[in-house]
Formats: sequence, structure tokens, C-alpha cells
Amino acid sequence: MEYHITLPSKPRIVSEEDVQGIYEIDSLYPGYGHTLGNSLRRIILSSLPGAAITQVKIEGVPHEFATIDGVRETVMEILLNLKRVHFVLHGDEPQTIALSVKGTAEVTAKDFNLPSQVEIKNPEQHIADLSGKASLELEATIERGLGYVPREVLTKEKVDIGSIALDATFTPIRRVNYEVENMRVGDRTDFNRLRILIETNGTIAPREALEQSIETMIHQLKAIIGFQESAPQEAENGTGSKETTDPAKVKLAELDLSPRVISALEDAGIKSVAGLARKSASALKEIDGIGEKALEEISMALAGLGLAFKSE
Repeated sequence: MEYHITLPSKPRIVSEEDVQGIYEIDSLYPGYGHTLGNSLRRIILSSLPGAAITQVKIEGVPHEFATIDGVRETVMEILLNLKRVHFVLHGDEPQTIALSVKGTAEVTAKDFNLPSQVEIKNPEQHIADLSGKASLELEATIERGLGYVPREVLTKEKVDIGSIALDATFTPIRRVNYEVENMRVGDRTDFNRLRILIETNGTIAPREALEQSIETMIHQLKAIIGFQESAPQEAENGTGSKETTDPAKVKLAELDLSPRVISALEDAGIKSVAGLARKSASALKEIDGIGEKALEEISMALAGLGLAFKSE
């Protein structure tokens, strides 16, 4: 009996409308629909980076249970409205945004003064209503992260004096569902068709969310291909020597780097550890998507191999 390998199709667009998209992958082996669908759903929900407000400082407000004269909303309601603002943060470094409004006015997200690294995707988002001679002055810190981080964790790390820590929902995904149906491939009718629905908050396109999740899965699987070789034991008298690893043979996927960092390096043409070690820190920082946190992550990974950045 001749055996033919059947590969699945590339994702096909069923529909795309603003922040929602439906995509199909055909010709999956029986059972692979649920295997792939559940894996992609978990990655989309947990592993796509986003930006969110992590702390807020409001002039004259000591805590979140206070009120502000002339402002219709309580401070707690203002904080909830701020959490509904959707941000895009270009780079890894935290950014500070601020607004200052006085007199009778409706304060919305468009009133923020933004640095070039920050974008707001829903500037119409309501924040507060002011009346009379009321004023609202606040600063907010925007950070990049994954998933959901409760305020208790943020408080343990670092919160400026006089600031209020917020629960941070970094994920740009609102909803992900998938369904599997059987389809015909050749003489068989038990192959799977996977249909995925993705809805985002507007800071990332649904198609991009699916592409990033597939890339993340591939990077994770590449890292576990093969088995670790047993390290050669040194002689008891200490005269033995350890076999050194040739950096030219070590791939980026074998380093303990996040998928986002690996993707940014590969996009820049860096495919191996040897190529990475030939770059200086300043040269790497010029690569789109490589900031201070990414440099620190790369430096630690190189140090594990006894390597370092090229000197400036």
C-alpha cells in the first residue's frame, strides 16, 4: 500500500471585519483539528504581547476611594475608564502619558499628551465629566506585557510614591473560538477542517494575531527537536576538559529567548548565535523590536554560552 503524506492548507480568510476575523485551515489529519485549534487558542489568549496602564497618579488624590470636586465620576470610576483605553506601545520601555483639563468639559482619551512611542486606538473613550472650575490632572504609566497581571504583583515590583497601581490586562484579544468539522480528502471523509474566530481590541489585526500565534508555536516546537547529549564527565583528578559548544552551530531557537525577540532577530537576518555575537549592543538596539529589556535577555542567553556582545 502506497503512503502519501497530506499536509494541511495555509489559513484561508473566511471573513474579516474591523477587529474580527474568521479563518479556516483545511486537510488536517483526523483529530488534528482539536489538537491545533486548542493549542492556537491558548497561545492567542496568553502569549501575544500588548500594552496597558499599570499605575496612575492623579493630582490631589491620595487613594482610589477619593472623590474630586466638580468631577462627576469617582476616582474608582475614572480608573475603570482608563483601563478601557487601548494602547499600542512601540518598544519595550515603559512610557508616561499625561493630561490636564480645566473647566466644564468631557475628558476623553484624545486629551492625553502622548510620546511618539504611544498610540491610542480608541481616542473617543470617555474618562470623566468636569463642571464649573474643576480640574483633572493625571499621569499614567504604560507598559508592555503578556496576559493579565494583578495589581498585587505590580505593587511588589515597583510603584511610584503617590501612584495608584492597576490590574493590567495586556492581552489585545477579546475573544477566541474554534470549531472542527470533517471534510473529504481523496477517498477519506474523516479529515478535519479547523475554523477559528478571533476578536481583538483594535491594537492588533485578527490576522496578525493568528500569524503570531503560529510563529510562537513553531519556535517552541523547534526548541525541543532532538535530545540533549550527555555532558562528558571530567576526570576525577581534574585534568579532564569540557567540550565547548561551537556558536556557529547553535541556532537562535535553542537559546532561552522569547519568541518575539527571536522573530525580531530573524527578521533582521540574524539566524545563529555566531551572527548574534558579532553584533554590538548598540547595533542590536537599532533593530525594530529590540529594546533595553530585549538586550538584557539576549546578554544573559549569550553569557550562558560564555559569549558576549561585540565591543563598541
